[in-house]
Amino acid sequence: MKKIFQLVISLTIISAVCAAVLATVNSITKAQIASIREQAALNAAKLVMPPVKTLDKVKGENGEPDSFIGKNAAGKVVAYAVVGSDPKGYGGAIVLMVGLTPEKKIISYKKLEAYETPGLGMNLVLEDFTKQFKGMDASKELKVKKDGGEVEAITSATITTRAVCRAINAARIRMEKLQAAK
Repeated sequence: MKKIFQLVISLTIISAVCAAVLATVNSITKAQIASIREQAALNAAKLVMPPVKTLDKVKGENGEPDSFIGKNAAGKVVAYAVVGSDPKGYGGAIVLMVGLTPEKKIISYKKLEAYETPGLGMNLVLEDFTKQFKGMDASKELKVKKDGGEVEAITSATITTRAVCRAINAARIRMEKLQAAK
């Protein structure tokens, strides 16, 4: 009984030390990670929008910028870059930065996060797939052709394609909320 008690005490001390080290590392790196995420979102926003004079950041529910409003020299909104996500990709969540016009036409999108199958689902980043979205009307729900929509699915990756459509739909909804708030 004494040996078991000693083992429990030893494991408890080791666990407490590990937890303290992890908490310390987290507190040290938290701000840097947030800064890197913000910069990645800003870079993606610039890629999915036409050149703009000013780019206003809009913070999301988590406190990090998840939307950007692009304005021309006259201050008129010319584009939105909005994060859209869907948790039901084949390999997990798909997070996209989606460029949209104020008229809800898709400009482009860039992957922020996706863990899809290489050579299949990860083809969501290839121009052969992404170009079909350019100019598409996002005011109506995007769907895969198999589901009665107009989006051509990636061969052998229909789940991924559906998740991309839902992520773009989520981005449009977020953009509509931004438009309503103005």
